[in-house]
Amino acid sequence: MDPKGKVALITGGAHRVGKALTLAFARAGASVIIHYNTSADAARATEVEARARGVDALIVQADLVQPAQVKAMVDAAVARFRTIDILVNSASPFDQTPFPTDDTSSWRRVIDGLINGSFYVTNAIAPLMLQQQRGAIVNIADMLALVPRKNFAAHGVGKSALVAMTRQFALELAPHVRVNAIVPGPVLPPPNYPPERVALIASRTVLKRWGTPDDVADAVLYLVRAEYVTGEVLLVDGGEHLGAA
Repeated sequence: MDPKGKVALITGGAHRVGKALTLAFARAGASVIIHYNTSADAARATEVEARARGVDALIVQADLVQPAQVKAMVDAAVARFRTIDILVNSASPFDQTPFPTDDTSSWRRVIDGLINGSFYVTNAIAPLMLQQQRGAIVNIADMLALVPRKNFAAHGVGKSALVAMTRQFALELAPHVRVNAIVPGPVLPPPNYPPERVALIASRTVLKRWGTPDDVADAVLYLVRAEYVTGEVLLVDGGEHLGAA
C-alpha cells in the first residue's frame, strides 16, 4: 500500500519512536492520527510538525485499556477522515515488574496496555478495513519478546503476546488486511542512561552502535508498502539477536 493519500493512526504517536513513526508517514504523504494518553503537549507539538510536512493531522486522547475510549477515538478519526487505512500499535507501558512479587499492580497495568489495549484498537478498526477491503497493520514489539530480561516479566510476556496476535490477526483478516510486526533493538537510549550503559548496549549489537527511531520508521513503511508480506516479524536490531560478543 502506498501511504500517500492514505490515513494512518499511530498509537503512542506523540513522542520518542511513536513520533518518528508519525512524521515518517507525514513525509510519505499520509494524513496522520496521533494518539496519546497523557502526553498532550508532545502530541500538539508533533501535530504541528506533521502539518508542516503538508498533510492533515488530528490528535486524539484515549486510555487504550478502556474500550469506550478506544471507540470514541476511532469514531473521531472516521468523522474527520472517513477512513483509516493504516494502524500502527506503538503505545507501550514500560514498567519494571520483578518476579515474584506481592504487588501485582504493575503487572496488570503493563499486560493490560500491551495485550488488551492493542486488541481493543485493532478490534475497533479491523471491521472498517475489512469493509473497504484495504488495510495494513503494524505492531511494534520488542527484543524482550525473544530474549527475557530480568525484572521486566510483564513487558516480555506482553510483547510476546503482541507477536502472537500479529500472526493470528494476519490469518483472521486475510486476504484484504495485512498484519506484521517490528522487533526493534536499541534505537533510542532512555534519557536517564549513563554513557557507559549506552556504550555497553551498543557493543552487544553486530553493528556496534545504536539505531535510530527512523530505522524503525523505515521498516514500518516497508511493511505497509510490501503487498505480499503478512504475518511477518521483522527484526530491526543491528544484529543484537545474534548475541555478538
